[in-house]
Amino acid sequence: MASVFSKKSLAALVACLLCALLAVVALSGCSSDSSSSEESSEDKTITVAASPTPHAEILNNAVKPILEEQGYTLEVKEFTDYVQPNTVTEAGEVDANYFQHRPYLENFNAEQGTHLVEVAGVHFEPMGIFSSNVQSLDEIEDGATVAVPNDATNEARALLLLEQEGLIEVDDEAGINATINDITSNPKNLQFSELEAANLPNVLQDVAIAVINGNYALAADFTMDDALAVEANDSLAAETYTNVVVVKDGNQDSEKIKALAAACNSDEVRDYINDNYQGSVVPVF
Repeated sequence: MASVFSKKSLAALVACLLCALLAVVALSGCSSDSSSSEESSEDKTITVAASPTPHAEILNNAVKPILEEQGYTLEVKEFTDYVQPNTVTEAGEVDANYFQHRPYLENFNAEQGTHLVEVAGVHFEPMGIFSSNVQSLDEIEDGATVAVPNDATNEARALLLLEQEGLIEVDDEAGINATINDITSNPKNLQFSELEAANLPNVLQDVAIAVINGNYALAADFTMDDALAVEANDSLAAETYTNVVVVKDGNQDSEKIKALAAACNSDEVRDYINDNYQGSVVPVF
């Protein structure tokens, strides 16, 4: 009896072990399938941090339909400042951002120690001089206040535009790194108020003129037709300040980022920009 019982017990034990093994394999297979499905789903979602105008508009209205045809879902997260889009991209909270030009990107990386790289150049936004108090630059009085962006690259750009219009002269060696300390001639004794770029449209009543980035002018319902002066399309600014799609270094070769970059440089995007912004946004590809 003992021998028979032992064989039956062994057979039962083997059967139990086989069942347990099959169950583990089945669960492992389900987990693997689930993980694979989840990974595949995530790879088809592209999140981009963007300024509302024109960047988010271009993404939602022109880029998204192109990506949808390729099976991608584009999610646009809007930001109204010039810092968070880069920090969330560096942190991996979004796949990419689209809001800044090249000098700002380079300066941000240098100052913040971030590792962000360009994957596509899309457009140039001419900077303009706007006013609620004067009808022409000739009306600017001695000692008048001029509002300019307070970040390094956009302030330099504003000063170069003021120089273009003959209001000041800037040290040639400073170029796109110019600050108010590099002004070499200021015949009207202009006073400079350095403010966050997004706030400049809000202070027009309080200053003689403000030099405003194109996207913030658009957000305030201004076009370049409203400006007293605009950066020339063949200026140093036009060559330098192309707005770019940016990712964290190391991600630029992923398939979804390649798809995003290609969509941003498509004929559909070029046509959308030309049809909707009347020269306030200019495609560069």
